[in-house]
Amino acid sequence: MRIGIDLGGTKIEGIALSADGEIFVRQRVSTPNGYAECLEAITSMVLALDHASGARGSVGVGIPGTIVPATGLVKNANTTWLNQQPLGRDLESQLQRPVRVMNDANCFALSEASDGAGANADVVFGVILGTGVGGGIVVGGRCLVGANLITGEWGHNPLPWPEPDERLGTACYCGKYGCIETWGSGPGLERDHARHTGQMLSTREIVSFAAAGDPDASTTMARYHDRLARSLASIINVLDPDVIVLGGGMSNIGGLAESIAGRLARYVFSDSVVTRVVRNAHGDSSGVRGAAWAWPVVGE
Repeated sequence: MRIGIDLGGTKIEGIALSADGEIFVRQRVSTPNGYAECLEAITSMVLALDHASGARGSVGVGIPGTIVPATGLVKNANTTWLNQQPLGRDLESQLQRPVRVMNDANCFALSEASDGAGANADVVFGVILGTGVGGGIVVGGRCLVGANLITGEWGHNPLPWPEPDERLGTACYCGKYGCIETWGSGPGLERDHARHTGQMLSTREIVSFAAAGDPDASTTMARYHDRLARSLASIINVLDPDVIVLGGGMSNIGGLAESIAGRLARYVFSDSVVTRVVRNAHGDSSGVRGAAWAWPVVGE
């Protein structure tokens, strides 16, 4: 039995997953505001999942950050009280078993590659399109982590082949300008629409108005689709994955995967493009499923 834990900003979700990918039991609690309380909540959840499934499972935990191997401490977590904490070591001590801690975008990619929209593909690029833009890479069923622990962070590359009015770009929280994240995220879509129309609308409103035929919103969405196509074409030129799986809240936009796929040939360095672009299969459950699939990891 595999146990997966998804540590989010508002909730902690846990599942016990059978060898064939069936969720045997699921639990969810609100995320406590503090490291010690969070550690206790995860420990209690794992033990409860052990009991409910009748087996002592392997444990994988997805977090909005990553563990630095040299120190064992968390870095880059937007749940800031996790940073500089030895989460993996503390969980192993509490649970008396090995624990794998992975970035949540890597968990998403691993889930979709294992038994989701990227199943049976050799190379899968899992994309997160939400408040931010991230991703993960799975090759041969194993998640690539990278020497700097940033594999898949395509959101902090510059937008490829920028149009004249895109060249300066918008300031990104990383300290640079014009990152893909500033164009491909939900807030990026809202900023772009406001810049061209003077209207501050939510992502949901822009998408809804475009679907109803509003010309301004439709033009905004066309720019959004093209920017994602350019950005993913640059990934194909480097990684050449078999399949790109879209995840995150923006992946729920109707027809997004098909629109991106139809534009790739304009930008990919090839006379044909056979890379599939698809929406995820497991929705909000992908992260916790990926955590459960965290064994094994490349390089071990």
